[in-house]
Amino acid sequence: MKILVTGGAGFIGSNLVDALVDLNHDVVVVDNLSSGLSRNLNPKARFYEIDIRDKKLSKVFEQEKPDIVDHHAAQIDVRKSGEDPIADAEANILGSLNVITNCVRSGVKRVVYASSGGAIYGDPQYLPADENHPINPISQYGVSKHTVEHYLHLYSIIHGLEYMALRYSNVYGPRQNPYGEAGVVAIFAIQMLTGKQPTIFGPGDKTRDYTHVSDIVKANIVALEKGKNTIYNIGTGVETSDQEIFDTMASVLGYKGKPIYAPVRKGEVYRISLECSKARKELGWRPRLSLKEGVAQTAEYYRKLAKQSAPR
Repeated sequence: MKILVTGGAGFIGSNLVDALVDLNHDVVVVDNLSSGLSRNLNPKARFYEIDIRDKKLSKVFEQEKPDIVDHHAAQIDVRKSGEDPIADAEANILGSLNVITNCVRSGVKRVVYASSGGAIYGDPQYLPADENHPINPISQYGVSKHTVEHYLHLYSIIHGLEYMALRYSNVYGPRQNPYGEAGVVAIFAIQMLTGKQPTIFGPGDKTRDYTHVSDIVKANIVALEKGKNTIYNIGTGVETSDQEIFDTMASVLGYKGKPIYAPVRKGEVYRISLECSKARKELGWRPRLSLKEGVAQTAEYYRKLAKQSAPR
């Protein structure tokens, strides 16, 4: 199939593009390179450097006529969404709406959408949170990601556009930005490798559901054909604390230092894990990589990155 991946130079998107190319799909990448990196681009995929908000996006759809769109382009920083909610909405809601309307115009069969199970449920009433959990996001980012789910549902009814919304847990793995505000595994890894002292916000008991990017990619591949017009949590169902992540990464890297403990940041969910039995039963998907294995693999990637960026 011809598959257009928005955000295909980013962390998750580029890993997905590599897998799709390996499966012999015809892959098109749209990315404005605001956070994605040109070095992540697969040379076998056609690349358009364009923002998903740009009206000229229609020309890409007209020229390529993709069968499926896998939509990963987004503003992903929870704190930035609070500092500039208009910019967050422009990227995540208006940008997504531009993608969706172009899908309808060009006859795209299906949209696979990267949503957020880590942000849209808000502070959970029960754990692990399933797809029927009340939606009460406590960040503008969570609101914007959920809003697009409503647009997809609407366009499936009005225009017959098929969709699959995948609510990711906290994704980690190779190519995650270690210098941003999000992605604690990547951030801790590069800080430990460069002799810096990692910061834990809170006493270390804040939890997340960590899923390796390879398992996220597999869920996207399954969603190309299985399921229809529905939503799936994609995670492990296991809570892992910030302190556990620090300790695991320190053990893998041989880091002997201690973390800095700082005040909790606003807009962050304190505890979350996702119930993913629906994906297991209906899609045949389940996470394959344990946290220990995933962290070890990720650590190797950042070891190489730290060596490449070290002063010579």
